[in-house]
Amino acid sequence: MRYRHRVILAGLCIAAAGSALAAPKVDDTPGRPGEWGFRPAEGSVSPTNPPAFVWRPQKGAVAYELTVDALTFAEKGGRAVYTARVERYNCHCPPKTLDAGAYVWRFRFLDKGGEASAWSKPRAFIIDRTSVAFPMPQRKELIGRIPTEHPRLFVRPEGLPAMKRLAEGDLQDAWRDLTKHCDRLLKKPPSTDEPPKYPKDCERKSEQWREIWWGNRQATIRALGGAANLGFAWHLSGKKDYGDLGKRLLLGAAAWDPKGATGYRYNDEAGMPYAYYFARAYTYLHDLLSDEEREQCRNVMTVRGREMYNHLAPRHIWRPYASHSNRAWHWLGEVGIAFLGEIPDAEEWTWFAMNVFYNVYPVWSDADGGWHEGVSYWRSYINRFTWWADVMRVAMDVDAYKKPYFSRVGYYPMYLQPPGTQGGGFGDLCAGKRARDNCRLMTILTAQAQNPYWRWYVEAIGGPVTSHGYSHGGEYIRFARGWLPEVEAKPPDALPSSRCFRGTGQAMLNTTLKDARDNVAVLFKSSPFGTQSHGYESNNSFLMYAFGERLLIRTGRRDIYGSKHHKEWMWHTRSTNCITAGGEGQKGHSAAAQGKILGFHTSDRFDYVAGEAGPAYEGRLDRFARHILFVKPGLVVIFDRVAAPEAKPLQFWLHAPNEMQVKGQGDIRITNGKAACRAAILAPKGLKVSQTDKFDPPPRPRVKLTEWHLAAETSPLKEAAFVTLLRPHRKGEEPPTKAECHAIDGGYALEADLADGRAVVLMRTRDAGTLAFGSVRASADLAAVRLDEEGKPVAHVVVKGSDVTAGEGTLPR
Repeated sequence: MRYRHRVILAGLCIAAAGSALAAPKVDDTPGRPGEWGFRPAEGSVSPTNPPAFVWRPQKGAVAYELTVDALTFAEKGGRAVYTARVERYNCHCPPKTLDAGAYVWRFRFLDKGGEASAWSKPRAFIIDRTSVAFPMPQRKELIGRIPTEHPRLFVRPEGLPAMKRLAEGDLQDAWRDLTKHCDRLLKKPPSTDEPPKYPKDCERKSEQWREIWWGNRQATIRALGGAANLGFAWHLSGKKDYGDLGKRLLLGAAAWDPKGATGYRYNDEAGMPYAYYFARAYTYLHDLLSDEEREQCRNVMTVRGREMYNHLAPRHIWRPYASHSNRAWHWLGEVGIAFLGEIPDAEEWTWFAMNVFYNVYPVWSDADGGWHEGVSYWRSYINRFTWWADVMRVAMDVDAYKKPYFSRVGYYPMYLQPPGTQGGGFGDLCAGKRARDNCRLMTILTAQAQNPYWRWYVEAIGGPVTSHGYSHGGEYIRFARGWLPEVEAKPPDALPSSRCFRGTGQAMLNTTLKDARDNVAVLFKSSPFGTQSHGYESNNSFLMYAFGERLLIRTGRRDIYGSKHHKEWMWHTRSTNCITAGGEGQKGHSAAAQGKILGFHTSDRFDYVAGEAGPAYEGRLDRFARHILFVKPGLVVIFDRVAAPEAKPLQFWLHAPNEMQVKGQGDIRITNGKAACRAAILAPKGLKVSQTDKFDPPPRPRVKLTEWHLAAETSPLKEAAFVTLLRPHRKGEEPPTKAECHAIDGGYALEADLADGRAVVLMRTRDAGTLAFGSVRASADLAAVRLDEEGKPVAHVVVKGSDVTAGEGTLPR
């Protein structure tokens, strides 16, 4: 099948080249780090039907033509099953599904003179039974669904009577909260004085800058978030005072300089909430505004909307990894909907936002449900996206939750933070995050997906939360959602306790999903997203949580984004449980510093994950393959193979919340609260071990933080293999301690006692060959056998490259 497809593709390439010798050439350069890349990718199975087609933007293009050809064994070429002319944007999601089968897609561009380029090379993809139907309505149909009258955001004009009934019935608690909030605003209205700009002598990122930067955001939300709440409450209550104050706040903010202190490009943390709260307030208060006042609002939002659009479009479609832009596009969509038919550009803003949603969202994950930037940013950005999902459903009858990502999204927090977990894994602002912080967002996602396991998780971490969670505006969102449908809870007994999110290169190895107080968790990262944005931790780094406590951690605390401490400590490999070479680490904060998951396996007795991070070191290392074998529940074996182009000292790093008790590289003891861990670096011998509680550089004085950093350094080496044992246990208990690491031909053999027997692990230090230790033999990169107390083999695992096999009994011959 693959051979036949290659023959057909070659024929298409030759035909395309022969028919367009004089035509402008298409830039078919593959996507680089930081670029979305051609989608669907060559040979991929599309998660949606039809696929979201995305291609490199072409210089001089004013429009594109897309063609999709079907391939079958009987055909010598292809037949067009879908064609489209695409204006302006380098993406397209068709309005109809495709039959299951194999296809190729190509595009070409048209310049301003109408001349067509040559066709791009064809790219094959597959639609199968796993591809979820998710066609995008055509522009005229989609825009035509938006009401011409107001309000338009979260509620349609014809939906107001139902909202009033909810306020008197199922949502009377929410209505009471909203009116209390509005009554407080009447007693003490927020200021509409324009927030200040930065003084000329203000240093960017300084504490003075930070106070103005965030203070202007808060002032904007107080004024316009208040106006939106008042406008919505006026609609449902008819209370004149609500409408009058809402109008005064809206028009007061409308007088602010659109490119001043709250301008999108000047301070997007103020400019973004200005855009969406202004749009909401305008559509709720529209009927109270005079023609002149409406024109004032339209004028200011024309300037602000164009500034956002010109920054985002079409750049965001091909380079969508700017963190804040992943909020801005749907805030622009809200402005477009609110001002549709009133601002000439509003339709285009709406259409652009819908193209982003259908074609390049979500950015920080594939369909598997992970999130590169970490749980803190996942919670923040997905929560805000749920508002846009409500807007699309109400205004355009689009169900965002049919996207495949949303059928898996809840497994990310569930595996990362079992109930009771203290600590949020990898990602900015995650160190102190708790499992129960996920309640509000998981309540929404559970109801939309109707997933019984997620419902169990919501109940286990504190119970459903239906409030919007933002103090200055948004109770109207609860009315848009109505009464979320109930889901019967189901405990995760049938689920594996560990999971690998390959799209983000993160694995969560757990002994149980039910209660962090009984869990041992090893979290591992080796990511195709690299170290960019808020997912900055180095590849092949790991964390360990046990019995509700953090034991081995990533270190530092963000004082402000991009500060010296943030950039020079937290973005550096030495801040993580990883390896540096001559004190230097992976390329910091970069999409190019990529890792790769090599293999993953989970079972009741063994978990295994491995990653390769050598390319992330910018030539400092040729190889860094890390294998983690979790012999559940009490033994973790870490096997690292490192190769450098020249001999240099290598540093193996461990970090803990408290001072580690170190009696040498073979006896390192970590404690935190009720949890403890014994660590032993068994190979190589002769390491120089040091420990400090100093950060270099430290965070700003207002951040009070002490953490401990251990480095075990080799002499200068070109190649090295590290064998490390971790034994997590409850504080006050004595874990098994006997372990011997033997150098054997081609690698190492480890014997380690377990609470219920022992384990034998073979680890290969070269690329091929058979390892042997006693009766245990394997031609593998890593192989392990678990024996019971009588020495009888009960389980094994064998790793050969990316293939991981496991079974009962001893290793297969």
